[in-house]
Amino acid sequence: MHFEILVEDKSGKKALDVIVPKIVDSDASFKIHSYKGIGRIPKSMKIESNPRKRMLLSVLPRLLKGYGKTFANWEPSYPSAVIVVCDLDDKDCKAFKSELLGVLDRCIPRPTTAFCIAIEEGEAWLLGDVHAVKSAYPHANLEVLDSYSNDEICGTWEKLADAVFPGGSKALALKGWQAVGREKMRWAEKITPHMDIDGNKSPSFLHFKKKIRELVKVKGESGILK
Repeated sequence: MHFEILVEDKSGKKALDVIVPKIVDSDASFKIHSYKGIGRIPKSMKIESNPRKRMLLSVLPRLLKGYGKTFANWEPSYPSAVIVVCDLDDKDCKAFKSELLGVLDRCIPRPTTAFCIAIEEGEAWLLGDVHAVKSAYPHANLEVLDSYSNDEICGTWEKLADAVFPGGSKALALKGWQAVGREKMRWAEKITPHMDIDGNKSPSFLHFKKKIRELVKVKGESGILK
């Protein structure tokens, strides 16, 4: 089984580079592609966005069409699937999932695909394992960690920053968005090695893990996994 995993930023890739091998067995292969932000789904499948921007949703129609054609040539001898991982941010989850499925519906042939949405941001998957956060940051603010409800819409990266960054999210934000991006990379690098994927409490992470294992089980049957 082979997975092509699409994620919206480098910190997400950094996290998944460690997490995915904990989920799949040694017989599965995967490649993770990071993009420069989330972007927007274009209105037409024919629209080509600026390749230098490399925003995930902006190029998603083109990517899924390409994977559909490629996978059709590979299967059944080499079953493959696409996993699209992106943050919900302030979107309506049901409407956003419907948009994503709409893109897939317009692909002929359709690649086997699962859409996995981090609620609210990718840092929710890190906060889903408080023990991993504490192991990576022994001096983390326990009051902040204890106040977090899994997949809460609360400003997730800010919550993690308040727990582990000196001065909290306000101090980090004052350093600018590049500093925030670097810190997100650092969190992914430090926390994920300690993560227990079967003990994680984030519902959106559990959905991600479940879909990957379902795909391995069905061995690349064509279709949509919601």
